[in-house]
Amino acid sequence: MMIVIFLLLAVLFLTYFNGANDNFKGVATLWGSGTLSYRSALVLATVATFAGSICSYFFAATLIKNFSGKGLVPDHFIQSVPFALSVALGAGTTVLLATRFGFPISTTHSLVGGLIGAGVVAVGTAVKFSTLGTTFLLPLLLSPLIAVLASGSLYSLFHKARKAAGIQEESCICIGKKWIPVAAITSGSHFQSLPILQATVATNDECLMQYNGRFLGISFQPLLNNLHYISAGIVSFARGLNDTPKFVSLLLITQLFNIPVYIGLLACVMVTGGLLNARRVAQTMSKKISRFNHGQGFTANMVTGFLVITASVFGMPVSTTHVSVGSIFGVGVINHTANPNEMMKILLSWVLTLPLAALLSSCFYFIFKNIQL
Repeated sequence: MMIVIFLLLAVLFLTYFNGANDNFKGVATLWGSGTLSYRSALVLATVATFAGSICSYFFAATLIKNFSGKGLVPDHFIQSVPFALSVALGAGTTVLLATRFGFPISTTHSLVGGLIGAGVVAVGTAVKFSTLGTTFLLPLLLSPLIAVLASGSLYSLFHKARKAAGIQEESCICIGKKWIPVAAITSGSHFQSLPILQATVATNDECLMQYNGRFLGISFQPLLNNLHYISAGIVSFARGLNDTPKFVSLLLITQLFNIPVYIGLLACVMVTGGLLNARRVAQTMSKKISRFNHGQGFTANMVTGFLVITASVFGMPVSTTHVSVGSIFGVGVINHTANPNEMMKILLSWVLTLPLAALLSSCFYFIFKNIQL
């Protein structure tokens, strides 16, 4: 019974750091474009992710089956608690390390690596690598490339359509309060800061760019903002929908609770991880990959949401991280703000994710096997 409790805690550990690494990705464009503050964007991400996690019970049965490891290793190992525990700990430790250093990695990749590592130690060459390639790796490798091409193409189309409709970018003037130290008016040597109003003409990079015009009789900028909010919510919803079943699959052998209880518990832990530990990955996603405005962020979110929801419905284990990063980078390529150096760092972290998780899970399984847990 004790090892079953350990498995539950290990999966909760994995789920918490999944939330910390992944929850903000859906709303990264809102913060990056200046549409919402970090705190407001995080609240939206939390609500939408929780809703997606709960709805995963109704729409994602195939993912629960795929990430149980069925077809990858013999069935009697799938029903082994030490095997599932090793996978959860290997994947969870990998995601923890990535979150600590601000790298947006794929929890899906970590889980696949965990399945491989523990599977190799358990059955050696009996691991069915052909199943691994068609069911797991192919969707994971193709999804970011599709996202880059789709977001770049869609943004180019939207850009031309906006100009054809006569909607123009507005020049801007930044007006606000600036606080400066002045001579003390209180006793002692303390200074008091007083506000002065300043006006500064700025470039689009230095202030929030707005669109001027109407679409179907509606002011375009408020319309675009609302669409941007909706698209970010859809991406966060899709992430919860796609990821939660993968963690449930590791808990099926515990038989402590039924699936709805597992899903509710994991949803709560996932959003808690996002609320408490999302900042570093949020900074990378929102500020370092590309610079974008409202329309460009909306476009990236549309592509991400569509691809991830489609994958969830068909049971394909794509990474929301890979798709989201690919979409943001694709827009950056078209608007010439993409940061290739940052993207290379992220790609390196992606390359290392699977082998690191495999190594860790294999070590955990070797230990558990030899102490006969």
